[in-house]
Amino acid sequence: MSADLPELTSETFWAILEEKIADEIVNQMLWYHLGYRYDPATQQWEVSQVDEMWAEIYPEPPDFIGSRPATIKLTRSIPKENKQLLKEELGFGGYTVDELNPRRTRRATAVNWFLNYLKQSATSNPE
Repeated sequence: MSADLPELTSETFWAILEEKIADEIVNQMLWYHLGYRYDPATQQWEVSQVDEMWAEIYPEPPDFIGSRPATIKLTRSIPKENKQLLKEELGFGGYTVDELNPRRTRRATAVNWFLNYLKQSATSNPE
């Protein structure tokens, strides 16, 4: 993992939900776990580790917090059985109506995607 990005832990997930981690860092975490790598030498994004369904539409990583289409794609990439991981794994009950806004919803989607990523990684790489 990139040394300057937070680890995928419950503490990190709550910090994302509570807006204690900047949008830019949340995006960088998503990019990293989707496989995007920036090459400072060429000043271009390397996408060889990125799933084809992402690399084709987003040859450069999207702003998930600022882009509804990218977040919808992120949501759709989570299998149905893992859509409720925020509630099941973290006990997150959602935001109240007065707290709700697109940015927070996208942050919640990012955390759910990370939980799905961890669950799928554990399934495909049993220790």
